[in-house]
Amino acid sequence: MRILIVTDAWEPQVNGVVRTIKAVTDELTRSGHRVSIISPDQYRSLPCPSYPEIRLAMVRPKTLGERIAAIAPDAIHLATEGPLCLAARRWCIDCAIGFTTAYHTQFPDYIARRTGIPARAIWPYIRWFHRPAARVLASTESIRRELRDHGVRHLAPWGRGVDLSLFRPETRPHSALARLARPIQLYVGRIAVEKNVEAFLATPGLGTKVVVGDGPARADLQRRYRDAVFLGFLGGRDLAAAYAGADVFVFPSRTDTFGLVILEALASGTPVAAYPVTGPRDILTEETGAMDDDLAIAIARALTRDRSACAAYAGRFSWRASARQFLGALQPAQPIADVGPFSALA
Repeated sequence: MRILIVTDAWEPQVNGVVRTIKAVTDELTRSGHRVSIISPDQYRSLPCPSYPEIRLAMVRPKTLGERIAAIAPDAIHLATEGPLCLAARRWCIDCAIGFTTAYHTQFPDYIARRTGIPARAIWPYIRWFHRPAARVLASTESIRRELRDHGVRHLAPWGRGVDLSLFRPETRPHSALARLARPIQLYVGRIAVEKNVEAFLATPGLGTKVVVGDGPARADLQRRYRDAVFLGFLGGRDLAAAYAGADVFVFPSRTDTFGLVILEALASGTPVAAYPVTGPRDILTEETGAMDDDLAIAIARALTRDRSACAAYAGRFSWRASARQFLGALQPAQPIADVGPFSALA
């Protein structure tokens, strides 16, 4: 099967959208499918206001459509709600070609945190963007429920996985953690306002707070929280070693739809503390972590969880299963017979 994925999020970005697409693409390729990616690095682009690491591709629907036609995909998936996928959406609608979309990010909440625009003002755009899709893929039942409540229809599940060959409890802890006071409380991810990292750094308690990652808020937070240890970006075995060496993983975000880092921590045998919000609420169990509106309480409770139970639970998640769900939700990229109503939904 020839599958085309159009995405506004791609390397060198390091985030859940990119990692999910790459992991699922690898699984699909191993299964014999041919996957093509159209991403911003292939076109002239501009930095996103307030988030320059994200590039906004500038391309006309007709130009993009000519490339899609040349690829001749059996299925088209639009992964994000940005300008590149907008152009692909426009071409698909003009040609009455079916496609699927995905809801990876709490886009309204994300915009609200960065701009002050109320989230409710963004939801009409989300409904409009996803309305013509044959399926809208979402990772958890909580997200699908929220989307239904906001008028988004044609929803389908698309779960996530974890690389169990990399993230393992027996991994030797990272050397940078060796002499730190315990308990070691770890955060991994982008250091930006929407990730709510300061809520983690501001929690009281004993031990050492360790931050892995980079982003626009790093310099300010590193200056103000001098007792915390900032290790910068880590990947591969170094990242796995950081997870394995921590006593608790703290996930302070309130705007994620899932949280791949939660699974990576659990697979490493590290329990998770989080707010009781979408993402953690769908993943964590009583045995694998703790959630509370007071993050310090969640951390204290999570520290009592059994590490072997965390690793065993994470073993239920696989990218192979995620790829199968994705494949099953795809819409054949062929002209839709009832063109009138389809076009009207644009």
